[in-house]
Amino acid sequence: MTRSRFKTFKEAVLTSALMVSMLFLVEVADLILRREKGLTFAGFGIVPRTVPGLVGIAFSPLLHASSAHLLANALPLFILLVLLFWDRHYYPALTLSSIWFFSGLGTWLIGRGDTVHIGASSIIFGLVTYLIVAGFLMQSWRSAFVALLVFIGFGGIFYGVLPQAGPISWEGHLSGALAGIWAAKRNHE
Repeated sequence: MTRSRFKTFKEAVLTSALMVSMLFLVEVADLILRREKGLTFAGFGIVPRTVPGLVGIAFSPLLHASSAHLLANALPLFILLVLLFWDRHYYPALTLSSIWFFSGLGTWLIGRGDTVHIGASSIIFGLVTYLIVAGFLMQSWRSAFVALLVFIGFGGIFYGVLPQAGPISWEGHLSGALAGIWAAKRNHE
């Protein structure tokens, strides 16, 4: 596997900030589109088990139901991306793209068909499980310390993978968590 070019904390922060800022740009564009044309980008989310819904695998993590939804995802995503990009041994680009794709595919396969699944939380769940599992598989003090910090800081989110009624996509959370475990095993076993 090729190694990431990221080596410094500053580069990790800048890259993560750029990625999260893209979410805000999409949200602003969506707000303008909603106000001007009465349309929304939400239709580009994952619509389970439909051919048009496949496009959501690529776009759903960029879309959010509201500004509050985006704000709830932005800080955790930023922190987890910084941790991922800070250590080239995590294979950041490969890991992020794998989690992105497989969490979306999993949501497309198991998601409730009566809703459009959107939001970056599937990526968040994937990064949490990846960093925790990789921390044990890599057998280094640094990765173990990161795993412990992530578990302490984000371990409570695992409740979100349990089936529940309402608008929250537990299917996306579960698919993201499984994608993170798979990526860690693939990268580090």
